Amino acid sequence: MSIIEAKNITYLYSDGTKALDNINFKVEKGQIVSLLGKNGAGKSTLFLHFNGIFEPENGEILIDGEKLEYNKKGLLKARQKVGIVFQNPDDQLFAPTVEEDVAFGPLNIGLSQEETKKRVTDSLKRVGMEGYEKKPPHHLSGGQKKKVAIAGILAMNPEIMVLDEPTSGLDPKGASKMLKLLYELNNKGMTIIISTHDVDLVPLYSDKVNVIKNGTIIKEGTPHEVFDDINLIRDADLRLPRVAHLLEVLEKEDNLKISDSYPLTIGEARKDLLKYIDKEKI
Repeated sequence: MSIIEAKNITYLYSDGTKALDNINFKVEKGQIVSLLGKNGAGKSTLFLHFNGIFEPENGEILIDGEKLEYNKKGLLKARQKVGIVFQNPDDQLFAPTVEEDVAFGPLNIGLSQEETKKRVTDSLKRVGMEGYEKKPPHHLSGGQKKKVAIAGILAMNPEIMVLDEPTSGLDPKGASKMLKLLYELNNKGMTIIISTHDVDLVPLYSDKVNVIKNGTIIKEGTPHEVFDDINLIRDADLRLPRVAHLLEVLEKEDNLKISDSYPLTIGEARKDLLKYIDKEKI
């Protein structure tokens, strides 16, 4: 059974513009799934349906097989299971100090001060932000703010974490640390859903990829199943990962074909190149 599923979701903006058009999207428990699309494709709008921030015109959201209900009880239940980390952490951090920000969710659902304090300490430690409890969030770097936003979600003990462009605004080292953190959370059982337009990062962490264009999912599959459909990728105003593009150019311009499917990561390219060299030696 899917841990979360969007069934036939249609959503209209207030001016009548159709932002999502009959979307179907599902994630199995324990997966890392990417929603890939250019800016404005509908990624953030879909994500805001997953814990009831947006209510669809048509369709339904299922969490652990149960339909999300848009009443106080239903929304509270959904938001304890599904945590959303916004693209801009400044949209999420509002308290005077880091510890107050992380404590907001647990206190809001009626946890004791003692349990809340424990969750704040544990969550900040998990993201490497222990020692920053008394810092004002607006004094932190972009990467640190994102970690605090994640800690605020972790303090709610969700089963699913949804992240909108988690590496946006981060330098390469910060992006690498963010991906490592998401790997660690996933290895401990958390289901991770990520929206992004960064095609180079998607193959590094995704079990499944969904491509969205103009509010519609146009492809779903493994990274290779998605990126092997080159025409679809370019029709979605995306591109191949850099290493795959290099091998495409070598094949088309230099008649050098090293594998049946273009490698998507440096590790895959190295393996394919070594196989090709060994074959040429024979």
